[in-house]
Amino acid sequence: MQDNSTLSPLPRIGLSHGDINGIGYEIILKTFSDSRMFESLVPVLYGQSKAFSYYKKNLGLDSPNYFLVREAAQSAPNKFNIVNVMENEVKIEPGAPSEVSAEMSVLSMKKAVDDLQTKRVEALVMAPDSPLVAKTNRDFLFSFNKDADTLRVMVSGKMRIGLATDDMLLNEALPQIDIRYLVSKLAVFSHALKVDFGIHAPKIAVMGLNPHCSHEAAGDDDKVLKAICDAQKKGILAFGPFSPMQLFVSGWWQKYDAILAMYYDQGVFPLKYAAVDGCAYYWAGLPVVCTAPMHGPAFELANANKADPDAFRKAVFLAVDIAQQRNAK
Repeated sequence: MQDNSTLSPLPRIGLSHGDINGIGYEIILKTFSDSRMFESLVPVLYGQSKAFSYYKKNLGLDSPNYFLVREAAQSAPNKFNIVNVMENEVKIEPGAPSEVSAEMSVLSMKKAVDDLQTKRVEALVMAPDSPLVAKTNRDFLFSFNKDADTLRVMVSGKMRIGLATDDMLLNEALPQIDIRYLVSKLAVFSHALKVDFGIHAPKIAVMGLNPHCSHEAAGDDDKVLKAICDAQKKGILAFGPFSPMQLFVSGWWQKYDAILAMYYDQGVFPLKYAAVDGCAYYWAGLPVVCTAPMHGPAFELANANKADPDAFRKAVFLAVDIAQQRNAK
């Protein structure tokens, strides 16, 4: 089969299919039913053509048609390319995760990450996984980059929020937060805003740990303030600490290029509340570009033609934008 790797100047973007019993295929199909998507990238789905056809028929979608390739290098522009990760018949059971759907998710992610690490694709967009394998797949991605100091950065419109600690219990997150840790996360964030978003001197608003934190911080927020001061000495434009009320109710967040939240809920709630075109995230600090929509597999919506593709589309464009920013350096 022909190698199409030099036929298009567009970035080749890998797509993992997530849990096949969730809404992954629906949001992928709906996103690429718009032919304008192919003006920005060459998509490569690591999935299964039979699952693709199953959902396309059930959802009553006329497009896109797929182009089956053995490997990413053979992917063609203006086509939806699929690399089959399994040739055998797969039992699709929309509405709940299964052993088969978990196996398929891991197969997709492993093939996609292998190609991402070897630069056969320029970025990876992950469709939603079930909680059964989400950590396994993330750990596999991170296993190639064990020394990277990373930060999950969520994006919606002009709002960019980094999470100092990720999706975990609050009593697990709080012990991680000390001065050195926060300075490190601020350094990762500042560098990412410069390299991945092209912001020359990014200003970062830092949220405090307590509801009424201020510049006269005490207790837990004293270490946040000290981290901000230490970061400033390193040339990082960090400010705060701010409470959610100060930043979001007043609209102050718009004065800054990004926000560092201390824990998951503190960052996710304002982002999703303000979102009008879907939320996506990526892992800043990784040498590779990996994005995803800010939602799960939504098994309750599977195969019902009710899933909204906005967040996945946002994740695709985020991957394209960051890949192009990095390539321009």
